[in-house]
Formats: sequence, structure tokens, C-alpha cells
Amino acid sequence: MNTSLAATVQKSIAFVLGIVVAFYGLANILPAIGDFRLGPFPMHWFRPTFFALCVAMVLVDLADSSKKTPWWVLLIGLAATAGLFWGSFEFYFVARDIDDAMFLFGSYEMWVAVCSAAGALFFCWRIWGIPVAILGVIGIAYMWTGHLWPGPLRTVNSGIEEMLAQNLLFSLDTGIMGSTFSIVITTVFPFIILGAVLEGVGAGESMIRIAFYWMRRTAGGPAYAAVMSSGLFGTVSGSAVANVVGTGVVTIPMIMRRGFTKSFAGAVEASASSGGQIMPPIMGAAALVMADFAGVGYLTVIIAVLVPAVAYYVSVCTMIYFETKRLGIQPNEEDIAKTPVPEKQDYLNLLMIFGPLLIIVVLLIRGMSPSGASITALAILFPLSFINPAIRKQPARLIKCLSDGGSTFAGLLMAIAAVSIVISALSATGVPVKFGVLLNSVVTDSLMISLLVAAVGCVILGMGMPTLPAYVTVATIAIPAMQMLGLDTLTAHMFVFMIAVGSAITPPVAIAAYAAATISGGGPIKTSVDASRIGIMIFLIPFMFAYNPMMLSVDQENIQFAWLPWAWLMLKLIVSIPVLSSALIGFDKSKLNIFEIALRISCVVLMFVPDGYWDLVGLGGAVLILLAHRCILGFNSLIKEGGAL
Repeated sequence: MNTSLAATVQKSIAFVLGIVVAFYGLANILPAIGDFRLGPFPMHWFRPTFFALCVAMVLVDLADSSKKTPWWVLLIGLAATAGLFWGSFEFYFVARDIDDAMFLFGSYEMWVAVCSAAGALFFCWRIWGIPVAILGVIGIAYMWTGHLWPGPLRTVNSGIEEMLAQNLLFSLDTGIMGSTFSIVITTVFPFIILGAVLEGVGAGESMIRIAFYWMRRTAGGPAYAAVMSSGLFGTVSGSAVANVVGTGVVTIPMIMRRGFTKSFAGAVEASASSGGQIMPPIMGAAALVMADFAGVGYLTVIIAVLVPAVAYYVSVCTMIYFETKRLGIQPNEEDIAKTPVPEKQDYLNLLMIFGPLLIIVVLLIRGMSPSGASITALAILFPLSFINPAIRKQPARLIKCLSDGGSTFAGLLMAIAAVSIVISALSATGVPVKFGVLLNSVVTDSLMISLLVAAVGCVILGMGMPTLPAYVTVATIAIPAMQMLGLDTLTAHMFVFMIAVGSAITPPVAIAAYAAATISGGGPIKTSVDASRIGIMIFLIPFMFAYNPMMLSVDQENIQFAWLPWAWLMLKLIVSIPVLSSALIGFDKSKLNIFEIALRISCVVLMFVPDGYWDLVGLGGAVLILLAHRCILGFNSLIKEGGAL
């Protein structure tokens, strides 16, 4: 077949499959319209058919000629697809029979499950890289050989055939098509489709132009504009890498042109884009799953994450401010004159973003489910998108957006399959309980050690993988132990969630920073180090609210929200952000020495010590240091001399 003809056929099949995935998934969760309702479809046949469609979508994407996939990968992909189709076919009959009577699993079901799991892990490796796939392989290996392991790692030998068959595939609660799969296809799926349509209707370019125009006269103008546009775009896309690629091609060159280094320019975009996953109201897929795991409403999650999200973006902006002071960057009149003036259409296009987001918030407040709110917003977005003349000229772009959303979700589902295998392995072998007992026996009521272990686990597992797999895996292992040490459920989940988001900018495998470095031309490691420094608050804020859960602004099991303590926390947070930012940049009104930096960091730490009056000491010390540095008090020279000793 002619190469160009083959490429055309492949794109056509991908387009059609993407649309089918989008419409089939939406039909399952479509709210009732009067007495008319399509879904929800019976689980025992909807799950395998929907999963098989996504597998076919992934295979067709793998065959895209632009990706230059080796022939042997395509051959294995065909075998993996056959295995997953086989597993989906058998899943239907087994799930149906389990409803009617007890089912005994044998070697046949075991091998069907193993082949299906192997196929899912293969696609996960090709799409998301080796880390997620390796976790799945380890999970299968541990279920298979756990009864042979020594000491506390040994599992009960309850029959390998039944354990593998049930926990890898043949269950509506565990395995590839289990409860995690169900949460994703009912809650996350409509948001993925909504995000794809929001990206495709053309409001992103208008948003970037407006942000650059508003910030043009500030010293760090392009950097601030990147933070604004990436934060808003990120809450739509829910993906750090997609956000970097989508906005970074415009923002990063302009940041460098203002005088910032290549690594700093890439780091600003990477840290701002990563934060989009914690920016309400959409956030990322992990936030939607977290609401189910924590047993709270999605509106509660939105309220809880609001202060940490705003604090994070304020901290990124203060980092930029002090960096401009350190480098002596001033507004460039030539750049100001060349900044395009937004047209009236640009401001109208913003309705396509803010309209659906507002609808989602209002409907959540009125008690509608997240999936219902997102589908309603999607239904309103379609006619609203005709505000854009480009959509009026080419309405077919909306169908292309739906197809792209279906393709994106199909790829995400392969990562979910790998995560489901890991969760099933952990649940079947009792690892979370053993980890909690081991942690308690080692640290003896040390919440800080438990938090540090969970944070390190999140960062390690998050290297090179999406936020959702990192969050789900660590949450399954570490949160029971954190709860035993007194942390409320929502606080524990929010802690793991935010650290998992931050793993996208953490070296050595910082996928968001690496994506930004390819655009800026800076060194990947240097960019990731700078991104970690600029976005340091995404790692520190979780420790702050772990010890001060009032910061999450909602009632929890062991704490009732109160305005006065909350206001006191906000005051400390407002003071701590510039103090810490200046310390990490090493500059305020002038260069800071080591002694001054250590003093500022110490004051910030003391501000959030929950017991005694250490927070008063920290706050008072921070204010005195700031006043002294600005020569308002007369002991600035003592601080300078202290640093010289």
C-alpha cells in the first residue's frame, strides 16, 4: 500500500475510533433528560466492550507513521491487542456467571488474565514509559511468588490460579476492569473530553495574548504571563506535559528574550504548568479519583485545595519577582511596543473557558455529581464555541476535539490498567497493612517521619509517570499508616496528591521540566533543579497543612473549621511566601548572605510549628528581618556581619 494512503487510512480509523470511544463513554454516564436515559449500561458488558474499543484506539495510534514505530513493536502490539480482546471476551461471560452463581477459577482463567495484564503493561510501556509498567510487572510477580518470600513479606498461599485470575482481570472490584477502572470511566472520562474540547475551541491563544498584554510593563512580564496562562490552561488540560507543550512554545522564548536564563525560563513554565493540576475547578484526573478514595464530594476537594493552589502560584510569582531583582531586569520598551494588543474577539473567546468552569462550580454547589456537571458544561460549550469565528467557519473542529479526547482517554486507560494491577497486588497481599505496622514499629508516633516516607515514595514513583498512577499507588500503601498516626483522611489524601503533582518537576526524571527544556534549549537537569526551586511550595505546603489542617478550609473528622484560626494561618502564609522565596533566590533588596538565608528559612519553619508559641517567634522574627533588611530598623549591619563570620 502507498505510504501516504496508509497514513490517511490510519488517521481515518483513529478519527472514527476516537469519536466512538467519546460517544460510547458519554452515553454510559449521560444524565436523564426527562424520562429518557441511555445509561448506565450493565457493567458486565459495558466494561469489556469499552476497554476493547480503547485498546483498538491505542493500537491504531501506535501505527501512526509519524511516530516511526519499529515493526517488531507493532507485531507485539497486535499480539497484545489479541490478548486483551480475548480477556475482554472472557470477562463478559465470567462477570455474567459470577452474578448468577459461585465461580471457581482454573488455569485457563489464570492464563487469560496473565495474557491480558501483559498486553496492558506493554501498551502502558509504549505510551507512558517504563516506570509504570515495571510497577505492574512487580505486582504480578509478587502475587505469583509472594508465598515464597521470607519474613513479613511472605503472603498466604491461597491458590495462585484464583489469586491471579481474580485480581488481574475477572472481578468488578479488583484488576484491570475493577473499581479504579469504574471511577475513571464515570468521573474522570467526561472531564478529559471537556478538556479536549476546551483546548480545541481556540481560547488558549487569546488567553496567552491577554496575559502578555496585561503583564507587559512589569519587569518579569513574560514570566508572570506564563504563570497566569499556564495556571488557567492547566486546570483545563489537567496534564503538566500537555500544558508545557501547549503554552511553552509561546511563553518560554519571550521569557528568555526579557533576560532570564534558558533553564529559568523553562523552569517557570514547567512549575506553572504542573500547578495546573491543583488549580480548581477541574484540576487533574488524580483529584477526581481522590474525591472517591477519600469519600468526600468533589466540591469539598475544590474548596480544600483552593488556598494551597493560590499560595503555590503566588509563591511562583514571588520567585520570579526576586529573580528579576537579582538579575537587574527592567521592562524592555521595545518588547512592550511589540506586544500584540488583544482584540475584542480575544476577550469574547475567554467566555469559552470561564463559562464552562463557572457552570461546573455552580452545579457542584447545587449538588450535581462531577460527571453530570462536566457533561452539562460540555453541552453548553458546543453552542458557546461558535463565538469563535474559526469554529463558525469549521464546525467540524468540534468533532475532531471529541475524537482527540477519546484518543487521550484511551492512552490514559492503559496507565490505569497498570495502576489497577498494582492496587490489586497490594490489596491481595496485604502490603499496606504490613507497611503501616512496620512504619509504626519503627517511627513510634512520628508523624514527620511518616510524611517524609510518603513524600519520598510519591516523588520516586512519580518520576516519569503521570500524577494519577503515582498518587493512587502511594495512597494505597502509605495513607493507612498516616491515618493511624492521627492524620485526617482528606488531609492525608491531599498531602499525597500534591506531592505526586510536584514529582513532574523533581529531578532526575522531571517530565514537565524536560519538556520545557526541549523548548528553551536549557539543560534538562538544570531546568528541573530550577523548577524544583521555583515550585518548592508544592512540596512544603503539604507539610504545612498536615500540621495545620485548618488551611484546607473544610470540616474534617478531627477538626472543625473556624474563621479566626484560619485567618491567623492565612496571615502566616502571606508573610512566609516572600520570606522563603527571597531566601531561596538569595536576594531581596540586595544579595543575601548564608546567615540571612538560614534566618529566613528558620523563621518560616517556626511559623508553622503547631504547638506552643513558636509560630509567634517565627512570625515576629520574619517581620524583624524584613524590616532590618530594608534599613527600617538599625540592626541590618549586625545581620550582615553575622553572615561574614
